[in-house]
Amino acid sequence: MGLDDKIKNAAEDVAGKAKEATGKATGNERLEAEGHADQTKADLKQAGENVKDAFK
Repeated sequence: MGLDDKIKNAAEDVAGKAKEATGKATGNERLEAEGHADQTKADLKQAGENVKDAFK
């Protein structure tokens, strides 16, 4: 897995955490859910990259 992919996945995870925290603080359930979804997407991408790395 390239360094660029790791950075992008980490950035997406951090952005998702920020969205989720903002949603919780403001009571905005939609924003909170979006943040959680962004984190899940970043985790899935990371898992996929780990699988690709395992087969190299």
